[in-house]
Amino acid sequence: MTKPESKDKPWGGRFSEATDAFVERFTASISFDRRLYLHDIQGSVAHAKMLAKVGVLTEREQNDILTGLEEIKQEVEDGNFDWSVQLEDVHMNIEARLTEKIGVTGKKLHTGRSRNDQIATDIRLFLRDEIDLISAELQRLIGGLADLAEREAATIMPGFTHLQTAQPVTFGHHLLAWVEMLKRDYLRLHDCRTRVNVMPLGAAALAGTTYPIERHLTAELLGFSGIAENSLDAVSDRDFAIEFCSFASLLLMHLSRFSEELVLWTSAQFNFINLPDRFCTGSSIMPQKKNPDVPELVRGKTGRVYGDLMSLLTLMKSQPLAYNKDNQEDKEPLFDAVDTVKDCLKAYADMVPSIQTKPVFMQEAARRGFSTATDLADYLVRGGMPFRDAHEVVGKAVAFGLSEDKDLSEMSLAELQQFSAAIKADVFDVLTLEGSVQARNHLGGTAPEQVKAAVNRTRQWLQEP
Repeated sequence: MTKPESKDKPWGGRFSEATDAFVERFTASISFDRRLYLHDIQGSVAHAKMLAKVGVLTEREQNDILTGLEEIKQEVEDGNFDWSVQLEDVHMNIEARLTEKIGVTGKKLHTGRSRNDQIATDIRLFLRDEIDLISAELQRLIGGLADLAEREAATIMPGFTHLQTAQPVTFGHHLLAWVEMLKRDYLRLHDCRTRVNVMPLGAAALAGTTYPIERHLTAELLGFSGIAENSLDAVSDRDFAIEFCSFASLLLMHLSRFSEELVLWTSAQFNFINLPDRFCTGSSIMPQKKNPDVPELVRGKTGRVYGDLMSLLTLMKSQPLAYNKDNQEDKEPLFDAVDTVKDCLKAYADMVPSIQTKPVFMQEAARRGFSTATDLADYLVRGGMPFRDAHEVVGKAVAFGLSEDKDLSEMSLAELQQFSAAIKADVFDVLTLEGSVQARNHLGGTAPEQVKAAVNRTRQWLQEP
């Protein structure tokens, strides 16, 4: 493709001098928006078909344009397309190549539209496709967590508050907490898609067009479920991109929390789980090290996604209607958020099914820290003691255990009865870890039976359309 002089821009009729070379480079977006080539061509194909339907293009002109666009698509995919900074962006590069291939008919393609509504359409088409890919990866991760939860439905571990041992839970129950977070993320993404799937094309520069366009036809060809009803808003709206980055920030926050737990659990101090070697790295100086680099990196990438969200919010906060050149800065943070989310989800969806637990160490940790203290208090309450009195009795028993280095389950009946005569021999049924988790057999509880039921509900949810 012949590169034009900087003065030979498609918009250069009213200019008397060429664009400064630095300004040309500074204002060009082709280095990153070329990524939208497929969606730009899709939009142009639909636009050409619509123009032919309303009589702006002849059937032959339409066919020439469609053939030329298909050839350009193939050139790009084969790596044979010559991208030009002088042509500024993906739209003008494709249009110039089309005109070079089919002659003056190529110049007719832009009838009834502007780069303003064109780029708004391209981004929505791109993001819609990416959301569908991300949705599939989210479902894959949720399914992997559900499978692991079922496998570990009866594996006992300490539950924590303030990172202090609180009560025993099952590992399966703990994993299902992450499932609930990710299901909310999925629903947020699905909701976001409905607002992404609105077509701006037809708004032209900002006020619409005088040509007899049929926007509903274009929307149908492109698979949009709605049409932007105000031309000013259509070309300047980037809420949908901000909303996606908001979803991405929440998702990465959840994955970062999960990452923090995986990092803790793989440490020698916890020793609860083992991650596959292929998701870890070693140390260049300490040969014994096995570093959980994937969770650590996902935790770190959360910051860049937060930055992408803040970039877009700041970009839009002072813009008057309608389109402004500022909006050229919307694509890089959006692209970065999309790529980061996809990579992090893939890493986790691949890694989670291979997590191996260490039940002996988990159970031993649950025995420490008096994790069944609440069960003892509940036992006393069931015997008629007011909860606040039961709380004090158990607190004294814990203090004794600390002084004697004994867990509640390790004390003799006589030792326990020195704090309350209401304690009988059957108390040991509730002081075991197994008894504690089994007793919480209700919807949302940690009992193995409830974990398996929750797994089944999750699988049914995954099957819903």
